[in-house]
Amino acid sequence: MKSVFLDFATISSGDLDTRSLEDAAPGLALLEAARQNEIIDCIADRAIVMTNKLRLDRSIIESSPALRLIALSATGTNNVDLEAACERGVAVCNVTDYCTPSVVQHVLGVLLFLTHQLAAYSREAIDGTWGQARHFTILQHRIRELRGCTLGVVGGGVLGQAVAAACEQALGMQVIIANRLGGAPTAERVELDELLRSADVVTLHCPLTPTTTGMIDRRRLALMKRDAILINTARGALIDIAALADALRERRLGGAAIDVLPQEPPIDGSPLFAPDLPNLIVTPHTAWGAVESRQRCLDEMALNIHDWRAGGTRRRVV
Repeated sequence: MKSVFLDFATISSGDLDTRSLEDAAPGLALLEAARQNEIIDCIADRAIVMTNKLRLDRSIIESSPALRLIALSATGTNNVDLEAACERGVAVCNVTDYCTPSVVQHVLGVLLFLTHQLAAYSREAIDGTWGQARHFTILQHRIRELRGCTLGVVGGGVLGQAVAAACEQALGMQVIIANRLGGAPTAERVELDELLRSADVVTLHCPLTPTTTGMIDRRRLALMKRDAILINTARGALIDIAALADALRERRLGGAAIDVLPQEPPIDGSPLFAPDLPNLIVTPHTAWGAVESRQRCLDEMALNIHDWRAGGTRRRVV
């Protein structure tokens, strides 16, 4: 039963132990990064196909008679035509809750980086500004204590809850969580607009759906406090990034940390790459990327494959 990982380089830079995956799928071929138009040839005789972000649409699934299992190295399944897989009797499984510690660390890290104005102060320590100061310190960039500030969490699943707990326990923040857009309100949560008005820090951890696409738009950015910080480690298209760039440039927002963009890689650039945007961190979708999290993802994939071969339904979405 031949198998292939089509885009292994999206999860490993040569730093993972592949023995669990090779044990689950003997004869595994690890391709660094197959191109979209190469997929049909790459999986022609493969029963088990593994991928992270490549699209397995109906035409690919229907053109692959040997295909029996699609094992994803991700939680999202929007890159697979699940209906076509079901019709063809192809099982599909994903992985969940593998990168929570890494994402929590990232959120805490960028939050502290922005709150303490570390980029500005580090630059001024070495560009001669500090050397010309009249006394021992520089205090021209505002630093805030986070204790007692309000953290607004949009997406109250495993990741959102973990970030909330860390900010409560480590930083003494107060937490509010948004109701799902389009969902029934609950007594324990608040509407998104109310959260944006109240929060000192807003962190996004919700999925990208037709309802959430572009939900942080110009109107909602205008609701936020002028010194609020916006963090996105979820999906790039949740935010109107042109509107975010304008809000930062006009100093209608205190700062932002953006780990995801609507287009990845951003071959067409981004409004967030402008050199005049203050207190902004953009990272290349790495919040999840701690080596331990990536190893956990790979090992979870191996468990899914072992279970499927034994007739089980572990992490099955089809």
